[in-house]
Amino acid sequence: MTQTTTELEQEIAIFKGTFSEVQAEVSRVLVGMPGVIRGIISAIFAGGHVLLEGAPGLGKTLLIKSISQTLGMSFKRIQFTPDLMPSDVTGTQVLTEDESGRRSFVFRPGPLFAHVVLADEINRATAKTQAALLEAMEERQVTVLGETHRLHDPFFVLATQNPIELDGTYPLPEAQLDRFLIKLPVPAPTSEDLKEILRRTTGAAIPEARSILDGPTAPATLTRMRHLVRKVFVAEPLNDVLVRMLAAVSPQNEHATPMVKKYVRFGPGPRGAQSVVLMAKVEALIDGRINLSFDDLKTAFIPALRHRLLLNFHAEADGVTADDLLQQVRSAK
Repeated sequence: MTQTTTELEQEIAIFKGTFSEVQAEVSRVLVGMPGVIRGIISAIFAGGHVLLEGAPGLGKTLLIKSISQTLGMSFKRIQFTPDLMPSDVTGTQVLTEDESGRRSFVFRPGPLFAHVVLADEINRATAKTQAALLEAMEERQVTVLGETHRLHDPFFVLATQNPIELDGTYPLPEAQLDRFLIKLPVPAPTSEDLKEILRRTTGAAIPEARSILDGPTAPATLTRMRHLVRKVFVAEPLNDVLVRMLAAVSPQNEHATPMVKKYVRFGPGPRGAQSVVLMAKVEALIDGRINLSFDDLKTAFIPALRHRLLLNFHAEADGVTADDLLQQVRSAK
């Protein structure tokens, strides 16, 4: 028993140390977004996908590329446009001819076949192309002409969307939004951050992220991290607290707050609750603990649920956001 406890403590120490190293290395390249960096790395260690929302030019693409380099993961980028077809994302069957002249169809993998996939401006693609990501994000596989192909393991989709431009964009369907473990807003840099960005990016040497995890063993390392997250203990009273918090943001529930009943059409489902717990478990491990605390739940509550609250037109008219409603419930507990 003592040996098992010691081994677990060593695993937690390795998790905490690796997380800190990765975070520090990415922060060496990116300026002014510590919360976003921490959130993305947490989601990856939990095994989930991330949706980033921010104006152009804030460094979202560089951030995702730097994280993939630091983790030693293969990386591919998909620029979503209205004319992008599902086969451009998943891959397609190509007719080939061998030396004997025999013809056959061979599957040519699309850009989804990488460990980290940047879905840039995902809301510019049509619903048909966006739907091609659903199977990949949930099942870690794609089906082309009836043939199923497994994706890399681990596999993460880090998507970006621009909240400013509406022309030529297509809102993400609720089913796809629910596949993202968390949604993070990317803030504009402060004046001090902007000066530091200029110093780092306009000189002779532009910083690049170095790999923290060894390339060949990186997938296995991330898999171990993901398994450790699942081992974090959650006391039953904390599950009760989370269920009550979710009831408060579900308008159909009798325990919903008055503001939620007024402004929310649909609340989060079971996958939202799972996302809160997984992100909270990562918070516990970062703090060196194998048991969950209430503060961990509070930290994970808004990032895991902000994209799962579907607001009505009253909310838009009154300037009420999902974060406002979630913050109200979180503060009341």
